[in-house]
Amino acid sequence: MGFGPPDLSHLACGASLMALGGRLLLLCAAVVAGAAVGGPLRPYVEAALTNHQPQRILVLGGDADRERMGLHLARRMNLPLVVSGGTNPEYAQSLVRDAGLTQDRVRLDYRAEDTLGNFTSLVDELERDGVHHLLLVTSEDHLPRAMAVGGIVAGSRGIRLTGVPVSCQPKCRDESLGKRFGDGLRAAAWVITGRDLKPWARRNWPQLFSAQ
Repeated sequence: MGFGPPDLSHLACGASLMALGGRLLLLCAAVVAGAAVGGPLRPYVEAALTNHQPQRILVLGGDADRERMGLHLARRMNLPLVVSGGTNPEYAQSLVRDAGLTQDRVRLDYRAEDTLGNFTSLVDELERDGVHHLLLVTSEDHLPRAMAVGGIVAGSRGIRLTGVPVSCQPKCRDESLGKRFGDGLRAAAWVITGRDLKPWARRNWPQLFSAQ
């Protein structure tokens, strides 16, 4: 009994399915890429890919050492400086004078009440000024949360952040993942709604804030 040619139809079918799967994969990749480039993720992609050098320095208040670092960088890099929620105006102005900078090089802004406010109070102005890249100065124990919150808020305007940690030893305090996650959710809610939902949450679930 002779043997006929082998039946390769199953291989052809498999090859067709693989080709179809490859096309579907490319289609999905194209859809995702299109959403990133043209959809709500577009500003974040722009922030991640920007090749702008730092254009401004943002110091998050809470410690005079942060302001001294910001002033040092502003003088060395010849960049404008914004201090959000820093030390009292009289002391801050004395730090500016001691650093050898003129008052018009430094903006003292006291609208923010917390880390989220540091960004939401300024981000639209920064966008209007054409800022694409910020140096973010804060204490090393605060920097991870600040970068998370700022990455969401500033990233929504296409602004990239580069963190500059300031030593806090021996006063460093570990921040919980819960606090970082909670502030990250607040930041995302602000980007979507334009509002800080913390006051609403405090009214409706006061037990969540009883330990704060």
